[in-house]
Order: sequence, then structure tokens, then C-alpha cells
Amino acid sequence: MAKTGVLSSDPTVRARAVELKKELQRLVRNIVDDDDYSIHAVDRAKDALCALRELMLNRRSTATLKLHETVSCPEEFKCPLSKELMRDPVILASGQTYDRPFIQKWLNAGNRTCPRTQQVLSHTILTPNHLIREMILQWCKSQGIELPSLVQCGREECITEAERDRFFSLLDKLSAALPEQKEAAKELRLLTKKMPSFRALFGESVDAITQLLTPLSGSKSQSSVHPDLQEDVITTLLNLSIHDSNKKLVAETPMVIPLLMEALRSGTIQTRSNAAAALFTLSALDSNKALIGKSGVIKPLIDLLDQGHPLAMKDVASAIFNLCIFHENKARAIRDGAIRVILKKIMDGVHVDELLAILAMLSTHQRAIEEMGELGAVPCLLCIIRESNCERNKENCIAILHTVCLNDRTKWKVLKEEEATYGTISKLAQDGTSRAKRKANGILERLRRAINITHTA
Repeated sequence: MAKTGVLSSDPTVRARAVELKKELQRLVRNIVDDDDYSIHAVDRAKDALCALRELMLNRRSTATLKLHETVSCPEEFKCPLSKELMRDPVILASGQTYDRPFIQKWLNAGNRTCPRTQQVLSHTILTPNHLIREMILQWCKSQGIELPSLVQCGREECITEAERDRFFSLLDKLSAALPEQKEAAKELRLLTKKMPSFRALFGESVDAITQLLTPLSGSKSQSSVHPDLQEDVITTLLNLSIHDSNKKLVAETPMVIPLLMEALRSGTIQTRSNAAAALFTLSALDSNKALIGKSGVIKPLIDLLDQGHPLAMKDVASAIFNLCIFHENKARAIRDGAIRVILKKIMDGVHVDELLAILAMLSTHQRAIEEMGELGAVPCLLCIIRESNCERNKENCIAILHTVCLNDRTKWKVLKEEEATYGTISKLAQDGTSRAKRKANGILERLRRAINITHTA
């Protein structure tokens, strides 16, 4: 077993860990070997294990760092400066993503260019990249790695009385004439982007979110709303949703979800993308997944995915993925045409990674399997396994095919022919991830049994 060197930084801690391990090993051996072991021995073994666990917890960040060294993470999850897995990914003015401590150190040294592109920065505001952070968390979970919690380096900056007065003044302007509404919405968008304390202020102020929505909810039709005004209000909602304490409040404010739905249908492409990003962020809460799913928002998300605008695709796919973690939303997505749209995009080579992950999640539903069969999914998935270099994509494909194999015997012939011609499934059973191997072997076993039954008959 490879040693991670988790506790090697402190000799005292290391010695204590060695002592605890020896004691634990001795106690466990006695318990296993002796049929008449005592309860006292079990208690002592448990105490030794708990003490060892405490040592590990006290060195959690070091443990995680060392474990990362033994697991190769995707390049897009590495900070361009540190070349390590990002803990707190943020977006620089150039659009490049870095790990916050490293890019902050770069900026603190007086640099005003992007390290990667050398572009002169228009500002030094760092915007959290929540999509990449979520993808990193999901990857870490799949690898059995615990990403350390973000360390808060002090309280969020306090709001001055003048800033609080300005906040309420801007909210009042949202009920005024169009020029004042546009000015106020633009400023609130910028403030909630760069100042977490302003995001929190919305949650602390009665009816502040309702007031923010006044320019959109007060209009008789969304077509009469100025596009820039709609974009600024929707983007401010996105900024508010980033604040964990606001997620429930924002989603449960009566007009929020309907206005986000309308923005998905009628806004500029930037507005649509930001509306999808807001839904993705809000759906981090399980209670919000249910609420958003019931609202009917999945259909406009799928329609936007079908339109395929590059600017919106990732945000839309992320929102659909998050929502479909909630079981009832899977049926809604399938009913609203998700399988057809997702398969078409995958066949066109568009955002294959993200869309395969959604397809694998939906494949647990019987109707999804039926639609995949009708739409020619099996040959497409087999082709991806043969030609892709991405282990995660292969794993998702074979997981879907395993479910197909269990539920649709009419596809066995295609699988047999693929195996006979290319040995695709056997290769994956030997070289794939542990989950891919398990699924591939499951398919092979079922195909073998089918052949044996035929021969016996």
C-alpha cells in the first residue's frame, strides 16, 4: 500500500500515529483471533481508532494535499500558477481562472497583467468561479478525495451607514422612471458582484429582493422591458444566489422563478446564460431542486440547450444536471424532450462530457432507456467508448449501456456484434475505471448467459 506521508510533517504527531497504529493492530488481531474477546478490548480498539482519526482531522489539509499528489486531476481543474488542484477558483478580468491565494499573491506583488495571456487587466476584482468549483467538488467526490473547506480570512467587509443608505436609495429608484431604473440596476449588479456584504444585505432587508424585481414584475409583458435592464436585474439575482444564506430566500420569493423562466425564453443570450447560471446556483439546495422542478423551468432550459448557443451551453447543462439529481425532476426532463436534445448534441460532438453525465443520470428511468433505443443511442455510445480518451466519458457510456442491457434485450445483438468486431466491452473491462470495469463485466456476463441459453435450447 502506497504511503501518503500525511503525518510526516510533525515528528511528534508521526510518533503518536505509529504508536496508535501498533496498538490498534494488536487489539484487532486479538479480537479477530480470539473467539472469547472482551468488550473492553473492543472499546480500547475503538478509542485507538478515534484518537487516530483525530490526528488525521487535525492534518486534513495536509492529507488532502498529499493525496492529490497520487491522483492525477484533470488539467482544467489545476491553477495555471500553482499547477495544483484549485481549492477556491476565481475568474480574473481577462476571463482566466486561477486559485485565489496564488492569483492574489500575484496581484499583491504589484502585477497588473494576466499571468497566462499577459493581457493588461481593466480591474483586479476576483469573481468566484462557482461552476468550476462545483465540478471540482464532484470530481473529488468520485475520487474519494475531500476538498478542504474554503478558509475565511476574516469577516466580510462591514457595510458603512453611507453604503447602507445608498443601497436603499438604489432599491427605491427601481420603482422610478426607466432611466433611474437602468442606473440603479446597473449599480446593484456591480456592487453585488464585487462586494459579498451587499449580497448579504439583500437577505437581511425585508422585501429587498421583491423591490429588485419591480422593473420586471411591474411590466405587462417582458417584450416591453428594456434588454439591458432585464440583464442587470437577472445578473444581480445570480450574484445574490452565490451567497449561501440567500439561496432559500431567493428561490422562495414568489416572482423569482417565473422571471428567470421568462429570461430563459426572451432575454439576450447573456441574460439567458445568467438566468441558467442562477438556476444552477439556486439548485444547490435540495429543497430548491424540488421547488424549481415543479415550476416548469426544465422545459425552457432544454429548449435553450437545443438552440445550442456556445455562451449558454455550459450554464444550461450544469443547471439541468443539478436539477435532475432530484428524482422527480428526471421524469420532468424526459417528458420535456431532454433525451432527444442531449443525444443530438452528443452525436454532433457538442459538450459531450457534461451531456453524457446528464444522460447517465437520466438512464435510470425506464422511459429514457426506451427513447435512447428509438434514437440510436447504443451505436453512438459504443463509438465514444472506442474513440474517446476520456475515462469519465467511457465510464458514463458503459453505465448507460449496462442499464440498456438489463432493460432492453433487443439491443443485445448490437452489443454482441460490437464485441465480436472490436472487443470494445472486453477492453474496457480490463483497462477502464473500477466502475467501468464492473459495468463492462456485467454486460459481458449477461451476453455469455444469453449465448449459453441459446446453445442449451
